Amino acid sequence: MGLTGTALAIDAGNSKTDVALVATDGSILATARGGGFRPPAVGLERAVDVLAPLVASVLAEAGVVGVAGAVGTVGAVGGAGPDGAAGGAVPAGAAGAAGPVGAAERAESLAAAGGAGPVAAAGGAVPVGTAGAVGSAWPAEAAGVAGPVDHLSAFLANADLPIEEARLTAEIARRGWAGTVTVRNDTFALLRAGLPDDGERAGVAVVCGAGINCVGVGRDGATARFPSIGKISGDWGGGAHLADEALWCAARAEDGRGAPTELARALPAHFGLTTMRELIEALHLHEIPGHRRHELPPVLFAVATAGDRLARTLVTRQAEEIALLARVALDRLGLLDEPTPVILGGGVLTARHPLLHNHLTQLLTQHAPQALPHVVTAPPVLGAALDTLDRAGARPGAYERVRGAWG
Repeated sequence: MGLTGTALAIDAGNSKTDVALVATDGSILATARGGGFRPPAVGLERAVDVLAPLVASVLAEAGVVGVAGAVGTVGAVGGAGPDGAAGGAVPAGAAGAAGPVGAAERAESLAAAGGAGPVAAAGGAVPVGTAGAVGSAWPAEAAGVAGPVDHLSAFLANADLPIEEARLTAEIARRGWAGTVTVRNDTFALLRAGLPDDGERAGVAVVCGAGINCVGVGRDGATARFPSIGKISGDWGGGAHLADEALWCAARAEDGRGAPTELARALPAHFGLTTMRELIEALHLHEIPGHRRHELPPVLFAVATAGDRLARTLVTRQAEEIALLARVALDRLGLLDEPTPVILGGGVLTARHPLLHNHLTQLLTQHAPQALPHVVTAPPVLGAALDTLDRAGARPGAYERVRGAWG
């Protein structure tokens, strides 16, 4: 039995994945969290397999059983991640952004949703069984194969190129979880979470977490984006990159090839070591797991705040890159001279390190004076949930209820 008037909202990042079942009245019927989504590391099908038990979990909580394609174990793909368990996994439903939904609440919401009718999907929705037909509007029943829910909006890390979005759309649609499917890069979820729910939704979002990316939507619906696949696409920054840069500077400082920096003491000390040589050996031999490098950016920021020249140079460069991405995206969309939201998210930015945040604000004031910067701390799955309401033509009260679920 399916759930008319409901949709699946998915935000899948490199370290964790959130899934929520959303009703058209804005109720969050169930949530689940699992491991990271890494198609480049494990392949497209195995990456989508990570989603399957999470989808099964939220549908089962809402009373749907026997979901096609819902196989596998939460977090079973991808090895040890920074969240501790294999693949960074958290048991399904254990750490959802919204708490468990009571049976009475769920029954009331499902009853309300039941009369809502199919989701009128648009903007790249693909019916189940249709491979890669991105860009068309499809009613939920068009495919002739009804999924358990009307629509699925997935915002996925590593969906950096349009061809990757198309392939992921086809693979997810093949699982039969929803009548229609849309897939976008996960930076669009941050953008949607930071934009208003009524009126024109134009703006730019820059995420700086483990990596760095930027997207924008213009007043005419045009988009601006970057490949964001590493050095070959011109990227600089994000937590992983900052960790590597800090290690590089510290190694050269200790062996004499580079300028002195307190990083040469602080980085090994963070792991209880004395020298960079010891830290290099421990990382190389995997005595310190590679994923623990994500612990180093806060050390870098602390050293920079204390006045270390090289550390401050790295933090300043990060602020410059973030401001540059925002300015270029605004310019491409013709928004550089209009008051426009610039949504900032990801762990590096939401930490609001004064040195980074203040310099970034100054740069935006100088080079994009009409930009309206706003840091979003809500989980990106909020943006995915809002997107499902957009596609359902939900009423304003539904948006308020969804936003309330995530604070």
